[in-house]
Amino acid sequence: MYQRQEIFNIIELFTSKNTINFYTNIFENLDISPIPDRVPSKYGPIGFSRHALFRAFIVMKCEKFAQITDLKDFLENNLIIAHLCGFNILKPLPSYRTFQRFIKNIQNSCLKEIMKHQVNTLKKLGFIDSNFISVDATPVKANTKLNNPKCFASNKFSKKNPPKSDKDCKLGVHTANNSKNIKINNNSNKSSEKYEFYWGYKNHIICDAVSGLPIDEYTSTADINEISTLTKFLSSTNNWFSLNRSYVIADKGYDSKLNHDFIKNNLKGLAFIAMNKRGKKNPKLTSTGNIICQGGLAMHKDGRQYFDSYIKQKFCCPFKKSKDDSLCPCKHEKYFNGRKNRGCVRYINKGTDYRASINHESKFFKAIYSLRTESERYNSRWKKLNNERAYVRNINSVSNLNTIGHICLLTTAIAAIKSNNSDKTRSLSGLKRAI
Repeated sequence: MYQRQEIFNIIELFTSKNTINFYTNIFENLDISPIPDRVPSKYGPIGFSRHALFRAFIVMKCEKFAQITDLKDFLENNLIIAHLCGFNILKPLPSYRTFQRFIKNIQNSCLKEIMKHQVNTLKKLGFIDSNFISVDATPVKANTKLNNPKCFASNKFSKKNPPKSDKDCKLGVHTANNSKNIKINNNSNKSSEKYEFYWGYKNHIICDAVSGLPIDEYTSTADINEISTLTKFLSSTNNWFSLNRSYVIADKGYDSKLNHDFIKNNLKGLAFIAMNKRGKKNPKLTSTGNIICQGGLAMHKDGRQYFDSYIKQKFCCPFKKSKDDSLCPCKHEKYFNGRKNRGCVRYINKGTDYRASINHESKFFKAIYSLRTESERYNSRWKKLNNERAYVRNINSVSNLNTIGHICLLTTAIAAIKSNNSDKTRSLSGLKRAI
């Protein structure tokens, strides 16, 4: 016993006191009971504690390591941290294959239960609620050479040429402003957009738009679009974390009539989703809402057609009954059609559903929608844990590492609050220095 204590005294010399205190606080505020510590087996050795392996991956994310080899080197050089994880430092630490097998085979549902416990803990502490929630998705690039900007293969982003290294990943696209592999849409009818193709996955996140902390998440392949999954995602979260009467904030990637109606009718909340015009043309209008024709004249309203979800307003030429051929300023061909009603005819569709009733230009909408930037800030913190690119090659490992990244940031917030460092709930590095 005396010799073991002497060993601890020696190994502490190689690790800073702040680092030891940080991981002591992190592990004290981490309930990992949903993970069975040992897997019963009639054959082979007992193996390593799954609790210790999970804590090791928490260390991996807190230290912002990209690869398991970096984690293994860190534990071997900081044996006191390995001891805090639960490993027997008098024996060899787990091999690379042991870590790799654990992160691939552990059920993501167990990790989700740990994350739910952390979210509910923060809710009890008063730092998370569902009054304002923001939904977003961030890309996670797969570990394949086809995502390398220096790969000049002509068909590297073809669905007929999937990566051989990661058979689970799919082809996706996301908007990009500062990227090398970009394409610009120069269609005159649409605004120019820069977008980037990639092979990989997406991490979908529901975030508290006030505290900037995650509530729920899941990982999908990159070909899954956000607009078709929002209702299922919100419904799943609402089963364990009430989203009733929430203000749901999202970008234009989630804009659809179905999503708006679900938020309004099922959650009894309000939707603050940016409008996706989808190539919609915006004609010039007068102050009274009349269309201005090519000749610069205000067209007259000429009746309405009523449909289930929208109203079709008709506009006609102001000189449709005139017999004077010189009245049309632009000499439009439709003005000389030889018919009784001459001139142009235009239509405007006005929706009658909840989505169409939202005034996206109001101060109230803009004030609430501005909270969506909290999702961007959280995504930035999450990506700094080396989650933007996957270094494993299957969806199980990617999903588990993504979830562990969220658990890491949630546990950091809990440790900051309980150690009277509430100003460090969003700063992992700041908490390391403060404790």
